Amino acid sequence: MDILLVILQVVLAITSVLLILFILLHRGRGGGLSDMFGGGMGSNLGASGVAEKNLNRITVTLAVIWLLAIVAMGIITRIQTVVVS
Repeated sequence: MDILLVILQVVLAITSVLLILFILLHRGRGGGLSDMFGGGMGSNLGASGVAEKNLNRITVTLAVIWLLAIVAMGIITRIQTVVVS
């Protein structure tokens, strides 16, 4: 169980960093951090609709994996505390 918990912690750390990066890559609606990467240059010069949809899909997939890792870690921790008690 400890190995599975370590694997889930690594998955959680990787998905957390990737989620931050992918959220920052989204097109801004009024400035902010996305302007640093050229998001405020012009609305027609930005990414195409397909690229934006793919970015949304990847972000949602990472968020689901992140959530499942947290739930699995909670379940494993709960099982370990019940077994030990």
